[in-house]
Amino acid sequence: MQQTFRIIDEDGIHARPATALVNTANKFQDTNSFAEANGKKVTLKSILGVLSLGLEQGDTLTLITEGGNESEALTALQEVMVNEGLGEVHE
Repeated sequence: MQQTFRIIDEDGIHARPATALVNTANKFQDTNSFAEANGKKVTLKSILGVLSLGLEQGDTLTLITEGGNESEALTALQEVMVNEGLGEVHE
């Protein structure tokens, strides 16, 4: 499953929100979670991976979950994106 977001935080995705995403992804041990942006795909279970995307305001980010509880994991990650003011759902 996947969901795309447009980054709305003026600071982009920096350490604090990246940590929130990683911590959420790590709650779902039987689910593989990835972040994809600018032609690069990284695991959401690594803070360095997420930060390496260098996401800035206006960029698009696709969150991808596979296996296990993929829909539950995607919902939880989507809540982090929206509740932290990081991004909005991008159709």
